[in-house]
Amino acid sequence: MDATDLRYQTYCAILREELITATGCTEPVAIAYAAARAREVLGTEPSRVIVEASPNIIKNAKSVIVPNTGGLKGLEAAAAAGIVAGDAAKVLDVLAAVDDTDRQKIRDFLRQQEIQVTESASGLVFDLVITVFAGEKHASVRIAHYHTNIVRVTKDNIVLADNHDCMDAAASPQADRSLLNIHDILDFAQSVDLALVEPVLQAQIDCNTAIAMEGLRGDWGANIGSVLLACWGDDIKVRAKALAAAGSDARMSGCHLPVVIVSGSGNQGITASVPVVEYAKELGADREALLRALVVSNLVTIHQKTGIGRLSAYCGAVSAGCGAGAGIAWLHGGRFEEIAHTIVNALAMTSGIVCDGAKPSCAAKIALAVEAGILGFLMFQHGQQFYGGDGIVSKGVENTIHNISRLGRDGMRETDKEIIRIMLGK
Repeated sequence: MDATDLRYQTYCAILREELITATGCTEPVAIAYAAARAREVLGTEPSRVIVEASPNIIKNAKSVIVPNTGGLKGLEAAAAAGIVAGDAAKVLDVLAAVDDTDRQKIRDFLRQQEIQVTESASGLVFDLVITVFAGEKHASVRIAHYHTNIVRVTKDNIVLADNHDCMDAAASPQADRSLLNIHDILDFAQSVDLALVEPVLQAQIDCNTAIAMEGLRGDWGANIGSVLLACWGDDIKVRAKALAAAGSDARMSGCHLPVVIVSGSGNQGITASVPVVEYAKELGADREALLRALVVSNLVTIHQKTGIGRLSAYCGAVSAGCGAGAGIAWLHGGRFEEIAHTIVNALAMTSGIVCDGAKPSCAAKIALAVEAGILGFLMFQHGQQFYGGDGIVSKGVENTIHNISRLGRDGMRETDKEIIRIMLGK
């Protein structure tokens, strides 16, 4: 692919937009980010807070530990942390510098001030409004469609910023993800000047490997990674999924280490990268091969998630595990045929896994998704595959990805609502 090609430029932009650091699960962190920004606008610590969030944000923020809070969970804790100790300038790393003094202040704020959580009626899948009050003064910040997209800021009924165009998902300022397809992703991965994408990929390697190793060292969540290694040994196929699961367990349990996210998700960022890094070590692959394989795994993951949406009832780890399988296939010398079959095979196995919010069981789902990605490639190596007409599989990798998008975006809409009702005890 020529460097002057629109797709080349767009794919570079997509990687730079998607591969950013976040400390903690991105939904509560988005709440903390909006709350920190609202507090800045208000100019003083508020005495009352309203968190208005879409059901999918509530689902993902309800049960996960907010990082650097000493084990606090939920939307209220995320908002309090952002208000009391957050640095809005750090965006999704808003809570990275919270210390022991801040943690006590957060607990005091939760005990002393009123924080009300309400469900958004906007109909948007991703919609968040934080409104803070101090006497007669008030300020609000609204984020829509994705975690860093502030679309409106007000103070005392005066609009300070109104990015109305950003309220339309079709008019998103982000690079055009509709240009993604498997053939062109692989062409780009082969031809891209790595200097253009190496900084974000190196950050992904460093951050996500570090939290994966911490997940194995510490006592985090359900310790899925440690269980896998203890029961099934240190084979590369086990180690790849164990490390990815360990990173998720640490992250879901409040580990302060940052993660480079993909498709707005740290779990997807870990899943798409850590298994590929481990396979590169095992195979003795050089640095260039690893970086190009990570281009494949990340863009395959993003391509799949684009049609599904940021938040849904469809577990994002499935897409990322499939992306990891594609990256692993690339490291073994696979190109379009091998990778297309790997993707289709993997999607045929695990596309029924539902998302019921962020919490320790995400680590186990990640392990299953990575295993499906690896098995999808091993099937091709042994001359086996799933065929068009086998359930939701259609002939051609893009057709199968389209089917999965339809399933996750449209078919599972009512499933998503029912999951949220169950989680909220309705």
